Amino acid sequence: MAIDMNPPAAAPAFLSDIGWAQAQILPLAGDASFRRYFRIIDHDRSAILMDAPPPHEDPRPFIDIARWLTGKGFAAPEILGEDLEQGLVLLQDFGDARMRETVDAAPESELRLYEAAVDLLVRLHRHEAAPVRPYNDAEYHREAALLTEWYCPVLGIEADIAGYRAAWEEVLTPVREATPVTVLRDYHAENIMLIEGSETLGLLDFQDALAGHPAYDLVSLLQDARRDVPADLETAMLDRYRRITGAGDAFDIAYHVLGAQRNAKIVGIFTRLWQRDGKQRYPTLCPRVWRYLDRDLSHPALKPVAEWFDANIPAHLRGDPMELASK
Repeated sequence: MAIDMNPPAAAPAFLSDIGWAQAQILPLAGDASFRRYFRIIDHDRSAILMDAPPPHEDPRPFIDIARWLTGKGFAAPEILGEDLEQGLVLLQDFGDARMRETVDAAPESELRLYEAAVDLLVRLHRHEAAPVRPYNDAEYHREAALLTEWYCPVLGIEADIAGYRAAWEEVLTPVREATPVTVLRDYHAENIMLIEGSETLGLLDFQDALAGHPAYDLVSLLQDARRDVPADLETAMLDRYRRITGAGDAFDIAYHVLGAQRNAKIVGIFTRLWQRDGKQRYPTLCPRVWRYLDRDLSHPALKPVAEWFDANIPAHLRGDPMELASK
């Protein structure tokens, strides 16, 4: 399903009202949600227009977290204007240099940039959590269930739903025990910007932030669904975080539990994006996610969940759901 990248009808009047009359409106890539983005160019200045149309989207969480982050010294986009009724927000333009493309073009930068991204999380986790709702058991179970709700039916798998929930309930204890921090929830190389003329990393796509375990965003960064993160780099960055923060074995266990939970969720979401929304790119990313998931399931702390997967989703059914369903 193609994304409509025509500017929203209300955009010209909105831009005019906040001092950007006659500016060019150029489409940028959309994402996995209903949000769309446009670059606004007015002579020698530029900005980004977020179109987050109600009722599907609500830009207020993004605005609130952006202001909280900037108040703590982190580089979130400055809010230049907003129209909540129309779902339009004008944002500071961080440019086009994303961490993903920078690392792909210059592999020698990979270690340095991942170190910087880990160090940003260390700084973030030194602050009390933002005023957002908690990442609680109900949320973890709801997200993990996306795999059984979307992936399993596509492949004709009659999964043991009760056993799945029970297995997760058994392994979530280490996650519950940590002091919560701000969890951005989608912290990876395509949402981290390299701001021109600065050593600061710019943050994007944090509107779903919750107060949860500090390992979660490390999982998001180091088990990236959209690019291969080498296992030795993942280990080195985990060691870096643990060395700086003093995190112990309980943190390592929680990292793998959250890795398995997050990757199960992503497999379900990517299947849903294909089945419900017609976005055929996403199932092709699932084999990578399954590799991360299998790596996490090999940790002894995940034994109940690993046994459930072995009994319900054999290895030959772990992959691209679009490809597997066609066989």
